Amino acid sequence: MSAAGAESVLHVAIDSKWYRPRGGEPVEAVRDLAFSIRAGEIVCLIGPSGAGKTTTLRILLGLDTAFEGRVAGAEQAGIVFQEPRLLPWRSVEHNVRLGLPRERRGRDLDGLFGRLGLMAWRGSYPKALSLGMQRRVALARALADAPRVLVLDEPFVSLDDTAAAELRSLVVDTVDQTDMSVLMVTHNVAEAIEIADRLLLVSRRPASLIADVPLARPRRTRDRAWAEATRSALAADYPDIIAL
Repeated sequence: MSAAGAESVLHVAIDSKWYRPRGGEPVEAVRDLAFSIRAGEIVCLIGPSGAGKTTTLRILLGLDTAFEGRVAGAEQAGIVFQEPRLLPWRSVEHNVRLGLPRERRGRDLDGLFGRLGLMAWRGSYPKALSLGMQRRVALARALADAPRVLVLDEPFVSLDDTAAAELRSLVVDTVDQTDMSVLMVTHNVAEAIEIADRLLLVSRRPASLIADVPLARPRRTRDRAWAEATRSALAADYPDIIAL
């Protein structure tokens, strides 16, 4: 099933989200931010630093319930944060299994570990792994229960180009094989143009949706010239969000 004709699996409609910094005045973080994601679709959320993107992720994951609006479909989501958040006293395999519901922690994970290149590291501890390998473990933990939606909060930040490219490829391959959907927050516009089916551009705080940009060209046929032309066009149309 192609993403264009697929059903929507995640709906987010945040009418308003306020918070009060300690000792400060109330701040509105998000206003009138609504979007849906279809099965098998990769969507990237892009906006200025401090715009409310991480707040949006916390809301849709149920980590922040003090907002006005509605979220549907997030109960089927897996999450990878900026930091791997692995337990240092647990092995790679134990870290992954602890992300599963208790009744499913004994399931066979050979296929998952093989697909993510972690078979040789199952018994290792996080301190023995590079940051790139730790991020693979965090990805494995998020994928272990076969979520319908994978939520990524800048998962490739601070990785070298090779490690980041390998992880992006693993995410895309998983989408192609399983029809899973992905919502990714990123500041890396080139990365988003490389892998996304759509870009959601949000304004400065309070975060509001200012553009929903489809990238119709198939991922496998996107070359550097097309990517640079796409970025230039976006920068011309949305200079406050996309820099040249």
